[in-house]
Amino acid sequence: MKNNVNRELPDNLMEKMDYKPFESVEIGNPVVQRVAPTVRVSNGENKIKDSLEDVVKENVKDGMTISFHHHFREGDYVFNKVMRIIIDMGIKNLTLAPSSLTNVMNDMVVEAIEAGTVTNITSSGMRGSLGDAVSHGALKEPVIFRSHGGRARAIEEGKIKIDVAFLGVPNADEMGNANGMEGKAVFGSLGYALMDAQYANKVVLLTDNIVAYPNTPASIKQTQVDYIVKVDEVGNPDKIGSGATRFTKDPKELKIAKMVNDVITNSPYFKDGFSFQTGSGGAALAVTRYLRQSMIDNHIKASFALGGITKPTTDLLKEGLIEKVMDVQDFDKGAAASMHDNPNQQEIDASWYADPDNKGAVVDKLDVVILSALEVDTKFNVNVMSGSDGVIRGAIGGHQDAATAKLTIISTPLVRGRIATVVNDVTTVVTPGDSIDVIVTEVGIAINPKRQDLIDRLAKVPGLPIFTIDELQAMAQKIVGEAKPLEFTDRTVAMVEYRDGSIIDTIKEVKD
Repeated sequence: MKNNVNRELPDNLMEKMDYKPFESVEIGNPVVQRVAPTVRVSNGENKIKDSLEDVVKENVKDGMTISFHHHFREGDYVFNKVMRIIIDMGIKNLTLAPSSLTNVMNDMVVEAIEAGTVTNITSSGMRGSLGDAVSHGALKEPVIFRSHGGRARAIEEGKIKIDVAFLGVPNADEMGNANGMEGKAVFGSLGYALMDAQYANKVVLLTDNIVAYPNTPASIKQTQVDYIVKVDEVGNPDKIGSGATRFTKDPKELKIAKMVNDVITNSPYFKDGFSFQTGSGGAALAVTRYLRQSMIDNHIKASFALGGITKPTTDLLKEGLIEKVMDVQDFDKGAAASMHDNPNQQEIDASWYADPDNKGAVVDKLDVVILSALEVDTKFNVNVMSGSDGVIRGAIGGHQDAATAKLTIISTPLVRGRIATVVNDVTTVVTPGDSIDVIVTEVGIAINPKRQDLIDRLAKVPGLPIFTIDELQAMAQKIVGEAKPLEFTDRTVAMVEYRDGSIIDTIKEVKD
């Protein structure tokens, strides 16, 4: 079986897991059925429990699905604390369904797999020791990778049915009203955790800060929470950024950022009231700085910015260059502090952000998005999941979701070290080429042939080097040579969903 990006899919798994092959980025207007969680009725009793061990023992059983959020990123103290208890209790055959898995969680998940505690995983991505272990066949069943919007869809439609959600929060009252904006461990938006709070059968909050009732504003509400456990520390907000939000001084990244800005400002979308989403890497932050100056110079204001939010974006809000920020996750303390102080920074959940099976997600209103890539191929397909060695070392995140913008730009170096970024065929297709409009590298740009309007327009920009994607690929290959083909076994270790739930690619076990 092949899908519409020419990827072979395993017939047995497609049938067993009731999957359809990816067909199109055009999802249409299906009518879908959503689900609801079970509710254990509470009549106002205090929900604070003294023992996390007792809560786990009473509520987590063999074969269940448990979830966590990743808003603390590398500063998370909740995941390992809970998983240590679960492993030591000998609980088996769990499905792990976090919004994503960060490096601080990796070794614990590997231990849980080896102990038989975790036999299934669905997540946005994985890296490090966990990605390496899964890529070499450590997990019994294939991992299911979903975008942030795809995860929201799967939860709302019952494809992911969470039995118990363990959610770390910087504050909560005795009934479970909580937000991410007060306390010593603030991280801002609770956007991904809000899905778990709404749809899990049992919701356990962990916090180091019990406050007076009623705690407002309440992002997570008492109507959703079963138990609250006070811990010494819930997380370290200083590690939310973990280097991802650095300001670059790299000449190559600055050159890419300037070209991205040239593409945006010479596109038909750069006008008063446009909307945009940028990323958190060095080049993306540099784009924000260039874009700020262009907005000032041209007297242009944006209607809203979207996505994982950084301080440079909230600074634009403070300056009045953006009317609103729609915030599903904060990537640094500055952005988190801004959410506390600025009513025009709106917390949104992952469904509102990007669920394709919705009555309207915010990504549907995006004009411009700048995304990164591990690889791009000559069909404009993008890989953000697996490395040049075939090992899983990335995450879908909101990549597929935001690529639905009117102008989708991929910013990437032509090569990284001795590894080509622009290739004939990506290792893993995560975002299909039909979603991508422009590739920007330090040597120049390539425009998707389907966007003749952009080709005509950008060809008039002085000093903007334009190549075909095949020319960029040839340049990259000339620098690093032709890569040796990767070797895999026949075993599928991961299934990669497109945002509508179809399968866009699979990842095979790396051959030793």
